[in-house]
Amino acid sequence: MTVIELLPTLHMVEFPVGHAYLWIGSDGVTVVDSGRAGSAPAIAAAIRSLGHEPSDVRRLLLTHHHEDHVGSAPDIVTWGDVTVYAHRADAPVIRGEQPGLLPRLADWERPLYEQVTSGLPPGGPAPVAVDHELEDGETVDLGGSVATAVAVPGHTLGSVAFYLPESRVLFTGDTIARVPDGRVMLGVFNVDPQQAVASLARQARLDVDLACFGHGAPLTENATATLRSVAAAS
Repeated sequence: MTVIELLPTLHMVEFPVGHAYLWIGSDGVTVVDSGRAGSAPAIAAAIRSLGHEPSDVRRLLLTHHHEDHVGSAPDIVTWGDVTVYAHRADAPVIRGEQPGLLPRLADWERPLYEQVTSGLPPGGPAPVAVDHELEDGETVDLGGSVATAVAVPGHTLGSVAFYLPESRVLFTGDTIARVPDGRVMLGVFNVDPQQAVASLARQARLDVDLACFGHGAPLTENATATLRSVAAAS
């Protein structure tokens, strides 16, 4: 686990699979995605390294229902008065009320998918209550900053990006990814590939200085131009 400062108010908790992000607001800490099960101690340590306590967490924003993003949510909600946000279409899956859809894989994705899923615990992530089911365009107060929920279905039915217009920060979840060589690409393992392309294009229309991905290093330079180039080629 590595903690990387992106802005004075924003840090990435880097994991081998499924990053988490910490936004420091006037009322405490917002966690964006929770990593895989077992990641909570590392996230707590990251919060303490920033001069806060896990009990300062006020919100957990979940971009979608996959295990490497919601796996540690059941632990994080025990830290205190934590409100969990997710899109209404993924909320029933996160609560354990229904299974998520399987992705429609291209041939080149199949070996990678088998490799990734072989390392996941059987039975899927533990369920967690969703306190607030988000609609497209709804805003969340992060303690002095406002995040807009942007519905970006395709990776899952209820994938949601979070956009902070004042600071021009975009949390994409797995709808967009960055590979180790620095290339930005459409996210993989999508339940509706055509819809995923449209959701990429929607995010590319935003004014973005900093794009934070679920997988891969954040994009800190030329973010808007890069996202628009990727969308045009997808």
